[in-house]
Amino acid sequence: MRSKVMVGMSGGIDSSMVAILLQQAGYEVEGVYMKLHDKAGYHEANFAKVENVAAHLGIKAHFVDMSSDFKKEVFDYFVSSYKNGLTPNPCIACNRTIKFGKMIEFAESQGADFIATGHYVRCDGNAIYEGVDKSKDQSYFLAQIDKSVLPKLLFPLGDWHKEDVKLHAQKYDFLSTIASSKESLEICFVENSYTDVLKDYMQIDKEGEVLNTIGEVVGTHKGYMHYTIGKRRGFFVNGAHDPHFVLKLLPQTNQIIVGKKEELEVNSVDLKKLSLLDNISGSIECQVKVRYRTQAVQATVNIKGDEAHIVLHESVFGVAKGQVAALYDNDRLLGGGIII
Repeated sequence: MRSKVMVGMSGGIDSSMVAILLQQAGYEVEGVYMKLHDKAGYHEANFAKVENVAAHLGIKAHFVDMSSDFKKEVFDYFVSSYKNGLTPNPCIACNRTIKFGKMIEFAESQGADFIATGHYVRCDGNAIYEGVDKSKDQSYFLAQIDKSVLPKLLFPLGDWHKEDVKLHAQKYDFLSTIASSKESLEICFVENSYTDVLKDYMQIDKEGEVLNTIGEVVGTHKGYMHYTIGKRRGFFVNGAHDPHFVLKLLPQTNQIIVGKKEELEVNSVDLKKLSLLDNISGSIECQVKVRYRTQAVQATVNIKGDEAHIVLHESVFGVAKGQVAALYDNDRLLGGGIII
């Protein structure tokens, strides 16, 4: 009897290729499109693409409304984080609670043995590894998924390079309309700027004071929600000749603290809500990524329950509270926690 796999399909080239590759590998394939938000026309257009691919493959395509779960677990967290002066990572929250949470529940309700997505990562059922294509690797975004789901995950694109996926897709005429389409948005509900989303829920354009590191007022800004750690534009510093960078946000008083680039340098990081994919504890040596598009650095990590203190062996810049630090043993993902 063939194993059944539920493929999370977005209407894009990656997830469509996943469905094709798994069907060719002998799996019984079904697709599921998840409605996560209420952007007008967005889901209708994408699900039409999913249905077209499904029709050509002769597979069933499900449309599942998960918008209420998404709002509670991802969207509300996104808005409240910025309100509290934090820099959230909604994609990591979505992967933990929705894609590798609610989607697995749905797949199991349909009798599926596995779920699959178009992520550029590898999984052997026991651990997650970086994708072969390092420029597309998405393992960072899986840093907080629950390790109990690992045996159910399939990532066919983990061994592929993006360019090879595009070339292979050209063999299928029914993919021609999506093979040339632009890449999907990193945050699906943000089209241009995160502030475009926030302004519908709170007052973001409220002028405030810019402080230096000893608490002196040195300028003005247009509202603390417009800034993240490391930003160097969009505020005014009296008489400044050198570039200034945002070092800290003070949401209670609508102030930001700025300083020189060297003041962004960080040598240690503390984490909460640590989620581990491996049975590790105590003090370990590993590599740490403090944000997605950054080089992992060697570190000593002291783990205590779901918290960790990280001593970095080389300095990093622009560490933002609310982001996720991901832990690696070379190319194996160990887990991750939220920076505090």
